[in-house]
Amino acid sequence: MLDDRKLAVLRAIVEDYVSTNEPVGSKALVDRHNLGVSSATIRNDMAVLEEQGYIAQPHTSAGRVPTDKGYRLFVDRLSTIKPLSVPERRAIETFLTGAYDLDDVVGRTVRLLAQLTRQVAVVQYPSLTRSSVRHVELVPVAEGRLLLVLITNTGRVEQRLIDIGPYAGATASEQRAAISEESIGHLRALLNTCLDGVGLGEVPTAIADLPGKVGSDDRPLAAAVLSVLLETLVENHEEKIVFAGAANLAAVDFSQSLREVLVALEEQVVLMRLLGETGDSSTVTVRIGTENPDEGLRSTSVVAADYGVGDLTLARLGVLGPTRMDYPSTMGAVRAVARYVGQILAGS
Repeated sequence: MLDDRKLAVLRAIVEDYVSTNEPVGSKALVDRHNLGVSSATIRNDMAVLEEQGYIAQPHTSAGRVPTDKGYRLFVDRLSTIKPLSVPERRAIETFLTGAYDLDDVVGRTVRLLAQLTRQVAVVQYPSLTRSSVRHVELVPVAEGRLLLVLITNTGRVEQRLIDIGPYAGATASEQRAAISEESIGHLRALLNTCLDGVGLGEVPTAIADLPGKVGSDDRPLAAAVLSVLLETLVENHEEKIVFAGAANLAAVDFSQSLREVLVALEEQVVLMRLLGETGDSSTVTVRIGTENPDEGLRSTSVVAADYGVGDLTLARLGVLGPTRMDYPSTMGAVRAVARYVGQILAGS
């Protein structure tokens, strides 16, 4: 267990190394920080920190740098997360408020995070399994074709084309009746009555009895629409993740190759593991170096947070950068952006 003075020395080493990217010596700590002790005392404290694995000496006669263990203790002992300035908060709100649909919200969010933190930003799309139906639309687009539009409470929009081809035993008049405006309008009304506010995982159960609520002439149309609706839900079982700001890594020296980091970022499965599981939406989580599950990302740190609507957690967002990261500022930016995204989705 480290005493307060040694914790202060470790904090000073982390802050100086993040700022300068140079190993930190005892004289520099005396000159830059008001630690209230002599250089000799600081050297003794640094020796203890090194012995316990919190700092390391990269070269003989050089200063010390934090280890993953040192960064972890630094983050765990943070008393405050650095808040964003008023201009930064206004800029975030203005930028995100201009989004017109979910794709735009996600696209703006990932670009904004990359710019704010100068790291790689990663944003997970809201999970369909945690969403509910807001509206279903059926739009005739050509003879024998409909456009199915599914809108969720999180602003997600799914669109699918439906071919209403001839069905066995149908006369020409029966086929025309099956795709008439009246038939489409009736089915649209039934779908919205059955599904309004229903969780997407409960949709199959909610529509199970719907074919029996339409006339015999409309059943082929209903069967085609319901089939595509269920396929849409199945197809989106895997969640989508986007990232931006990979060019920010070019200015960073990694203990592992930059190529390994970029290859890892290209894998959706890796990105899913990178963000981790959803948890307490008020908490910003930090994974440092060897805590990351992917071998190619062991020289990086990940700062992530949940976002959602009210008490409903929808997905996660975060940033990836070197372990030599400004953790207080990065954590503050991630937390603030997550809150604003939730507010935008709640008002969509």
